[in-house]
Amino acid sequence: MKVTRMMWYAGTIFTTTLGLLAVSVNVAAQQLASTGYARSASAPKDSVRADRNRAANLKAFRGVARRLNTTPEALQSAFERARETNPKLSRGNFIAANVLADNLGARRPNVTTAAILAGLQNGNSLGQTLQSLGLDKQEVKDARRAADRRIKDGNQRVKDEDRRARSAERAREADRKQREREGPGASR
Repeated sequence: MKVTRMMWYAGTIFTTTLGLLAVSVNVAAQQLASTGYARSASAPKDSVRADRNRAANLKAFRGVARRLNTTPEALQSAFERARETNPKLSRGNFIAANVLADNLGARRPNVTTAAILAGLQNGNSLGQTLQSLGLDKQEVKDARRAADRRIKDGNQRVKDEDRRARSAERAREADRKQREREGPGASR
């Protein structure tokens, strides 16, 4: 009888301990579910960095977006979707793929942004991808040069517009300060 009572007591303690453990695990799981997921102490910095990168990408897409008759936001969202399928895709390769497809698409219908991105995802370079799409080495070289010029020109136009806007803003600010110094009764 004594052994039976000891086994019952040990079983009760064991069951109670397992129950408490299960409750604490359940509470921890609920807390993680309510916060989304566990984050490290550097997570807020990472989210700020991600926002900063998105803003920089959006600004960088302005020049080429105008050249491609689209918006920077549309290019950025397309870039983020492409990065989901190919994490190694750089912004420069993405822009080059879009510009090359735009430049070559009229003469060569098989050269599309999707085809170029698929080639890059397979580990090929831009040149190898274009050659696999039917261009010879000289055509690839010429197409890359034309795309680079178009990208550079678009970026330069955006820089020039920004410079003019800053200059106009400084001029308006200087004019406003001049009017404040002259006072309300001064005539022009």
